[in-house]
Amino acid sequence: MPDTNRLGRARFRAWHRGTREADFMIGGFFDRYHAAWGEAELAWFEALLEEEDVDIMAWALGQAAVPDGFAGAQMELFRRLDYVHIPR
Repeated sequence: MPDTNRLGRARFRAWHRGTREADFMIGGFFDRYHAAWGEAELAWFEALLEEEDVDIMAWALGQAAVPDGFAGAQMELFRRLDYVHIPR
């Protein structure tokens, strides 16, 4: 189980990206999946948080190739986008 302080920092960074679209996409992913994460999954997500929002969103939407370091099961979950809930 990852450290709760790390999870808290990751949640904050996921939900404070600078645009609502990125907040919903990245923050929503965190909220939906973080409870099941181990060390490897959290490390993957922390690395993702270091990337530019436009790149992350392009990977998720299939508009750009996913770099090898982010390819895999986590990115496949991320690309589903079924976790995005936009309040009306």
